[in-house]
Amino acid sequence: MSVMVAGGRAALVGILIRNAAAIETLAQVDVLVIDKTGTVTEGKPSVVSVHAANGNSQHEVIRYAASIERSSSHPIARAIVSAATARGLELMQTSDFLSTPGSGVAANVDGRKISVRRATGSEIPVSDREGTSWIAVVSDDTVLGTICLADSPKPEARDTLMSLKKDGVRIVMLSGDDLSAVLKVAEEVGIAEAVGSLMPQEKLERIRSLKAEGFVVAMAGDGVNDAPALAEADVSIAMGTGTDVAIEASDITVLRGDLGGILRARKLSRETMVNIRQNLFFAFAYNLIGIPVAAGALYPILGLTLSPMLAAAAMTFSSVSVIANALRLRRVSLD
Repeated sequence: MSVMVAGGRAALVGILIRNAAAIETLAQVDVLVIDKTGTVTEGKPSVVSVHAANGNSQHEVIRYAASIERSSSHPIARAIVSAATARGLELMQTSDFLSTPGSGVAANVDGRKISVRRATGSEIPVSDREGTSWIAVVSDDTVLGTICLADSPKPEARDTLMSLKKDGVRIVMLSGDDLSAVLKVAEEVGIAEAVGSLMPQEKLERIRSLKAEGFVVAMAGDGVNDAPALAEADVSIAMGTGTDVAIEASDITVLRGDLGGILRARKLSRETMVNIRQNLFFAFAYNLIGIPVAAGALYPILGLTLSPMLAAAAMTFSSVSVIANALRLRRVSLD
């Protein structure tokens, strides 16, 4: 009864709970592993600059990248396509599109095998090392150019994460983006532990490692790359603004994608557990008192017995008490 009412209360504030056990587990979480793009940040990156290499033009670099990325649903892909559209570039036909989670995308473009992937340190122009994401456009191991993108942290990110830390939750950021970009965002939102350049399998292994150390781990993410780690965590939380794969792999979905939803879900989890314990008292207290009296325990001493009608009324009142107490969760403040 408590879990059912809590699920309805959560839905009213934009939190969908798929797995009822997650409500209980969330109250016990002591480590929150969190993704960067689309989870801590807005997930709406924009192209800051384009750097051509090996005799190519900036227009060629962005045109090749956008022609391939239009087949992807990743936020960075949408940003690159938008940048090409804003420049008035006509996109080219592609074939044999291939998306590898954590590694980028590739396709045949105008007879050339072009891949779009995360840029490595040596490929990132020194002037743009303060960006948050760098993409390399590559043809047959030759870098055609790099694209620098920026993505701002969500307005509520720092306050929410600080509140969770004060509540005893250890925050760890795991991202597939370049380490310098990850550290930059981590510093802005107050996260002390941050790791970048991770493949999906590496995120999964880090979750397993934390669980093996005895921590109760929650994972929050929004992308295809996060799905394996989300499935492994004790409690998985997806941003509703993310991919369908991440949402499908999660126990809890924050519809509006705001990090404050994690804080509200944790508060509701604790209130629900208190409510469950109260309901257990109401469910058993009447029986613990009533059954001995009905069995005649007080008759030799006081001459008291329990009428079957009163016993039935006590049982009914026990159920009514549980229902009434559970319904109090509808009025719990989650601010």
